[in-house]
Amino acid sequence: MARQDQFESPDYYNLDELLSEEHLMIRSAVREYVKRSISPIIERAAQECSFPIQIVKEMGSIGCFGPTIPVKYGGGGLDSISYGLMMQELERGDSGVRSTASVQGSLVMYPIYKYGNEEQRMKYLPKLASGEWLGCFGLTEADHGSNPSGMLTNIKDRGDHVLLNGSKMWISNAPYADLAVVWAKDEAGDIVGVIVEKGMKGFSAPEIHGKWSLRASSTGELVFEDVLVPKENILPNVKGLKGPLGCLSKARYGIAWGVLGLAMDCYDTALRYSKERMQFDKPIGAFQLQQKKLAEMITEITKAQLLNWRLGVLMDAGKATASQISMAKRNSCSMAQDICRDARQILGGMGITDEYPVMRHMMNLESVITYEGTHDIHLLITGMDITGFNAFK
Repeated sequence: MARQDQFESPDYYNLDELLSEEHLMIRSAVREYVKRSISPIIERAAQECSFPIQIVKEMGSIGCFGPTIPVKYGGGGLDSISYGLMMQELERGDSGVRSTASVQGSLVMYPIYKYGNEEQRMKYLPKLASGEWLGCFGLTEADHGSNPSGMLTNIKDRGDHVLLNGSKMWISNAPYADLAVVWAKDEAGDIVGVIVEKGMKGFSAPEIHGKWSLRASSTGELVFEDVLVPKENILPNVKGLKGPLGCLSKARYGIAWGVLGLAMDCYDTALRYSKERMQFDKPIGAFQLQQKKLAEMITEITKAQLLNWRLGVLMDAGKATASQISMAKRNSCSMAQDICRDARQILGGMGITDEYPVMRHMMNLESVITYEGTHDIHLLITGMDITGFNAFK
């Protein structure tokens, strides 16, 4: 039987005063969706390693796909803080749920909107926004993760088509996706974006099994064997690595907010438990070491809330840099890992069971801290930004 979701959002510095009425309404709507539709099913989905496909249309119906995309194309026309709050609430439910939304909005809809033409936008974006179609993003390869410029996936000119060959690895949504935004090298060695649709001959997306993390998310490969793709499916307005990296900045911003929601859930769970669990004739929350853990948790959450809010303001002003986004993504993931570990200790043996969300969150974080830029890579991005020296090579 699913445990009742009693989550309450911590706000130690009254940060809700920095949010508009619209922000609060959006956050409340997504929070209620998670309590109603995600929390009751997520533990079983994670235990069974199954993707709850029904959430795709559900999230589409409440506007979680491409919320910053203009209304003309099916998006919400909302600001960056609204997007962040949505991701915060979705990942509070589960990282896999937020990953589904992040990929759809930031890695599929955003490049079609930003780098595509009007015909491509009108053809694909409304179906993706509604959840009628699910998309995925093909950048990472088995041998090219942190160094995507070394990719081997390629296209060759065949008149009115291109011939696509290669493969991609660790692709969220892939087995269920109706289309993939794939990054490949053309014959000049330039990286270009190609929209590949399900059913194209030679295109397959086998599922990856045996995951101990993101178990309620569907992950797969993308395999291209002489796939003929019409030239009108090439994104015309970008060439080079700046294309996919621009998408990743958008997604990393969402992750920074999302993982904050995960940390909040672990803190809220541990705080409640500390007030209920009796040892030595008093609640364990009355002991100094447990209070130390909880005080450090809320301090780190508050710092991340402030950092993310400021980043959202910079995003909406068009002033946020990729390096600032990297800092926020790394900070949130690292902070959340520490909070997960302390929350698990406060819960004792119950912390490893699916009666509470902490262990599931902890396992999910092992993926989130790695994908879309590892902890170390983001540190080096900050290092290069402040020193001017490139430590990647």
